[in-house]
Amino acid sequence: MSPTSLPAARPALTTTAWRRVVALAAAERERWSLWTPVGLGSGIGLYFALPVEPPGWLGAVWLGLALLAGVWLRHRQGVLVAALALALIGAGLAVAQGRTAWVAAPILQEDFGPGLVAGQLLALEPGEDGEAAGGRVVLGQPRLAGLAAEVTPDKLRIRLTLRDPMAARVGDWIELPAVLRPPPEPAAPGAFDFARQAYFQRLGAVGYAVGHARPSDPPIEAAADAALDASGWQALEAWRLWWSGLRQHVTERVLRALPGRAGAVAAALMTGERAAIPEDVIEAMRDSGLAHLLAISGLHLGLVAGLLFFAVRAALALVPRLALDYPIKKWAAVVAGCGAFAYLMLVGATLPAQRAFVMVALVLLAVLTDRTAISLRLVAWAAAGILLLAPESLLGASFQMSFAAVTALIAAYEVIGRGQPRAFVAQRGPAARGLFYLAGVAATSVIAGTATTPFAIYHFNRMAWYGVAANMVAVPLTAFWIMPWALVAFCLMPFGLERLALLPMGWGIEAVLVTAERVASWPGAVAAVPAMPTAGLALVVLGGLWLCLWWRPWRLAGLLGVAAGLASILVAQPPDLLVSGDGKLLAVRAPDGRLWLSTMRSARFTADVWLRRAGEASGEAWPRAGAAAGGALACDPLGCLFHLKGQRVALVRDGRALDEDCRIASLMVSLEPVRKGRCPAPLLVIDRFDLWREGGHALWLAPGTGADAVRVESVAAARGDRPWARPRGGGRED
Repeated sequence: MSPTSLPAARPALTTTAWRRVVALAAAERERWSLWTPVGLGSGIGLYFALPVEPPGWLGAVWLGLALLAGVWLRHRQGVLVAALALALIGAGLAVAQGRTAWVAAPILQEDFGPGLVAGQLLALEPGEDGEAAGGRVVLGQPRLAGLAAEVTPDKLRIRLTLRDPMAARVGDWIELPAVLRPPPEPAAPGAFDFARQAYFQRLGAVGYAVGHARPSDPPIEAAADAALDASGWQALEAWRLWWSGLRQHVTERVLRALPGRAGAVAAALMTGERAAIPEDVIEAMRDSGLAHLLAISGLHLGLVAGLLFFAVRAALALVPRLALDYPIKKWAAVVAGCGAFAYLMLVGATLPAQRAFVMVALVLLAVLTDRTAISLRLVAWAAAGILLLAPESLLGASFQMSFAAVTALIAAYEVIGRGQPRAFVAQRGPAARGLFYLAGVAATSVIAGTATTPFAIYHFNRMAWYGVAANMVAVPLTAFWIMPWALVAFCLMPFGLERLALLPMGWGIEAVLVTAERVASWPGAVAAVPAMPTAGLALVVLGGLWLCLWWRPWRLAGLLGVAAGLASILVAQPPDLLVSGDGKLLAVRAPDGRLWLSTMRSARFTADVWLRRAGEASGEAWPRAGAAAGGALACDPLGCLFHLKGQRVALVRDGRALDEDCRIASLMVSLEPVRKGRCPAPLLVIDRFDLWREGGHALWLAPGTGADAVRVESVAAARGDRPWARPRGGGRED
């Protein structure tokens, strides 16, 4: 072969490989629709990843151009598929933009109070033992003493933590002295953004009460609006308030009939109110891999609908005339759907519950239309529906973990079902069937746990190693004992007899809690894991989808994406310095990798976030004077010097140390303002002005000196200029 023939061989090889890929994709054409939510999610993810708010027309124009291209080139299959994929991305972008504009509400710009806050009680979460003290309330149509009404319009909501018990009911107008703050920004670049979540909940301020609440009269304009508009928006608000009041009433009755931790968990399962659960119980459930039982999700909605379906169908089957002449299966599906909807509203219709209800509703619709009840196509349409209604749910751990578990389970059982194990076991005795059930529970726990582990690492930086063992006990107890008694309690509640069902329900809950505590106490039950990069999670998601959504052996290529995403944890470099936005906390990473914190007494929440993202259970405190961190940190009452990678970093607590530190440091982090020109020009200075303007900072050091040897990221830069990012004023004084 002559050398001149080699360049021509490579394009031929590439063309052959491309044709092979096209042929494989064409062979799985019936599964193309499963990628619909992936396209929508890509557009939504693109929107939230942008550093600035895009023009309002961008998504719609993108979608329109992609559809026009698809229609114009519809005879070329490859181009048509690409155009449809781009159209889905454009649709996701447009939906996210529309949702952001729809929920827009003002955000409190500055701290308020202590001052008088008045508003309508929209929700009340009791504290431990059913008391309002230590619980939380949500106020609507707030009025803040000293602020004009137009600054706090009706659609703004405020969430307050209570200090004293309160006897008010949902729907009442109250006033109380409180301290309010804007929703907090992330504790570090890349950390969870509560302010973004609050924006889509129309939550414009958070805070705490500093005194007793007392009844208040509604503002004149609220009464006028209610008189003029008894339908539409007011009717919707009245509907929500009615369900909130019912939720409060049911919660109080459950806690009264079943006091203690079992009652708190029962209330969480029946109404979604988790505030009364003791912290040690939540910790044990989390460490044992059972935290999913406390969050209303597909398991709970599915059990409610399933129990109602089988109970109604069994009752109707007792009447031969009905069983033989009428579609009692479909009647039972309708009753189950209505019951699931009532349960959805009772638990507050949170996004996870809405997602679960959509899934359940589609299953019941499949029963009504004589279709396959559970399939990947059903999951795809449910995911697409949720993303269209609430695109921000894509960023939530609940959405990601729920759909990851369901998709992996259905895909796995598609493969397992080829061998028809049920038909084989049906020919065996009760013992074999029992073992088959236990094997199914174990397999389900392993599959679901494996699918959700990357998301648990990304969001919570922890892994529960013994979750399979705990779930093999807790899930059957929940399915066959706890939730059935919960339904009986609902039925008995109108007659005041709910205690008859809540007592046996409490026995099952105690068994679950004992299991959680035992498993959580095992050595090495929980592993702390450093933060996974967002790009790593994206690789895991794409690899997992490739593995689950295709059918033929080429699906196994998705394992490479999963492995690469998990490996990103190992190659990700954590920051060497961290500074909180309020200047109350600093941290340095010692040469051995441990975090040393400037204080262990203040900024506890920020410290917990930093330690969790570092994969550490606890940190070390800086000395007031002397050396620490293996000699890398030397402190005196005015500040500290940190030596790492040949750099000398001055950490200034007192302005009196500035002059000396300006001469000897290669980098300065000052909690005091540093006027321009006070330090030599090459010295990189991050001071109180920078923290005020840009929020918390993370710094990575490299060998050398000067700004080129330091990589700096701030919370403001990571969040970008977005509607949920509160504009920060102030600048460096000259």
